[in-house]
Amino acid sequence: MECPMCNGKTERKKKLYTYSGVKLGVFDADVCSKCGEVFFTESASDEIDAKAKEMGIWGFEKKSKITYSGNSLMVRIPNAISKFLSLKKGREITIRPEGKKKIVVEIS
Repeated sequence: MECPMCNGKTERKKKLYTYSGVKLGVFDADVCSKCGEVFFTESASDEIDAKAKEMGIWGFEKKSKITYSGNSLMVRIPNAISKFLSLKKGREITIRPEGKKKIVVEIS
């Protein structure tokens, strides 16, 4: 198969797939020998979706709004995400910007 990104040649390999920071497993993919782009096969994509759903992490991306509390801004963490991360009131976190459009939150 020809790579749609650079027109290089791809070869079938086993590649690790990570979703929302969780390793889901190793799956069949076509990997470009020139640019390194990875294209998971259709059957691998179906397996990946099934594994993410089985683990309860499918569709974790949620929208939330920024609110005020006193002089601070607050971001609410959706319940499904807080349960997955085992977050509890009072738990310490570290927040840092990563560019102008991304915030990274690390749990201590």
